Amino acid sequence: MKFTKDHEWLRVEGDLVVVGITEHAATQLGDVVFVELPEPETMVAEGDEVCVIESVKAASDILAPIDGEIVEVNEKLTDAPSLVNEDPTGAAWFFKMKVDDLSVLDQFMDEDEYQDLVG
Repeated sequence: MKFTKDHEWLRVEGDLVVVGITEHAATQLGDVVFVELPEPETMVAEGDEVCVIESVKAASDILAPIDGEIVEVNEKLTDAPSLVNEDPTGAAWFFKMKVDDLSVLDQFMDEDEYQDLVG
């Protein structure tokens, strides 16, 4: 897995990049009560707002970590947003992207670097 400074994780599955938020981010948000997901087949650029997460504490945006096409979203989160708190790095992925070049992931942190960031 790779990690962003915005507390997102990225995992390669075949030729797709799966994106979610880290356990640290889920803990900071508190109990997640609503997740708004993007539409599949949406083209996004790095930094575009892709998802909205609402918790009992605050609303937060998930930004596209890289350029690409969203090809699948995790519909389970619509009915069970609490999955974000229960399994943030597993069952609670947000979307899958198709990217032109997977080497773009080399710019992100590995797990040790991310742990140093969050302390």
